[in-house]
Amino acid sequence: MNTDLAGAVELAESVLAAVAADGSEQHVDVALFPPFPYLMPVGRALGHSAVLLGGQDCSAEASGAFTGQVSAGMLTDLGARTVIIGHSERRHGLHEHDPLLHEKLAIACESGLEPVLCVGELLAQRDDGRAQAVVEAQLRGCFGTLPVESVARVVVAYEPVWAIGTGRTAQPEDAQAMHAAIRTVLADLYDSAFAARVRVIYGGSVNAKNAHALFRCPDVDGGLVGGASLKADDFVAICRAAAEAWSAG
Repeated sequence: MNTDLAGAVELAESVLAAVAADGSEQHVDVALFPPFPYLMPVGRALGHSAVLLGGQDCSAEASGAFTGQVSAGMLTDLGARTVIIGHSERRHGLHEHDPLLHEKLAIACESGLEPVLCVGELLAQRDDGRAQAVVEAQLRGCFGTLPVESVARVVVAYEPVWAIGTGRTAQPEDAQAMHAAIRTVLADLYDSAFAARVRVIYGGSVNAKNAHALFRCPDVDGGLVGGASLKADDFVAICRAAAEAWSAG
């Protein structure tokens, strides 16, 4: 819940110009998730570029008497191609639970959006040695019995909640271990081929300084960027780090 209208459009235009200039978007997918009121003007600023437009959330319902909610269909109508499901600030701030997120994930997939499903543990859960168990339960609860063909485009974002907005970041080896564990769960839910092709991205205080080390991890496929995305230069530097990691194999 940042920026104003002018600032949102300016930020989008700056990001678009920078990634086009250095060619980052040729190697990695770049998406912007503005607040709902700014989706249309930001979408216009992005035009027909390769930079994707996304929503920060969507309703579990297709339509109806759900005042204040935004449907997946409304997002696609505005040109959005992706949506965040279960961000930690909704899981823990608004107490969204796995059954609800399962419904949101299902309707986002059905609507043709590419969902970014967020999972992650609290500090107390990590300190108690329950981090992987918590993340596994979230994955199983959100994917549920959704068939593999319907979730083919889902991206999983690992958000260690203790590392969001605190300046603390999981060490690359910690991120790699959890990302590998996520793939193990996905392989059990579906199969190893599915687990290998799903993009698992890191979302805990990614910034221009730590992006290179994180993206070098074999199971870290990119980042869900928070505060650093509010400065075009910082965000583009992270995109560039992802492109360099891709080029390095």
